[in-house]
Amino acid sequence: MEFATVVRRRRMVRNFTEERVDPEIVDRALAHAVRAPSAGFSQGWAFLVLDQPADVDRFWNASTDPDAEPDAWLRGMRRAPVLIVALSSKAAYLDRYSAPDKGWTDRDEARWPAPYWDIDTGMAALLILLTAVDEGIGGCFFGIPPDRTGDVRNAFGIPGDHHPIGVVALGHPAEDLVRGSTATRPRRPLDEVVHRGRW
Repeated sequence: MEFATVVRRRRMVRNFTEERVDPEIVDRALAHAVRAPSAGFSQGWAFLVLDQPADVDRFWNASTDPDAEPDAWLRGMRRAPVLIVALSSKAAYLDRYSAPDKGWTDRDEARWPAPYWDIDTGMAALLILLTAVDEGIGGCFFGIPPDRTGDVRNAFGIPGDHHPIGVVALGHPAEDLVRGSTATRPRRPLDEVVHRGRW
């Protein structure tokens, strides 16, 4: 598929079938993810792959209220057979930039104008989403509720120096797609968001 077509077709799929995803597709998506840029080539990301039904169920039990009735979004998302938790490591960046070739002698976070550990991991997650389109499957990036992050950490033994920035669900789209904000909000035109030369 042409790159421009992949970009145009990328959308968040919120309703999946239970059809299994070929493990080779998942491996290709992860191989693409680690090609994302990272400041200082720090590569401070990690990916927790949940592709067994018991692991996927454990994730949903840890990240949602198991006693609450699932809404349409959750019912559609729970059928996704693959979840990839994208994690960032701030320590990897602070360590990298205190190395002799970077010129800083400390790990002071104040030097960073933005949390590049999260930004770079987000770019890696986007490459997973684009790979899904190219492979003819669906994907959705979503966050873990802050009050459930500890439960997810405990359920999967996620180390304390890795922060879950979000999850990519992969699977085959169901025919009755659950539409998100794009159903009610138009895409902003380029002339509203692009400023050339000055604001």
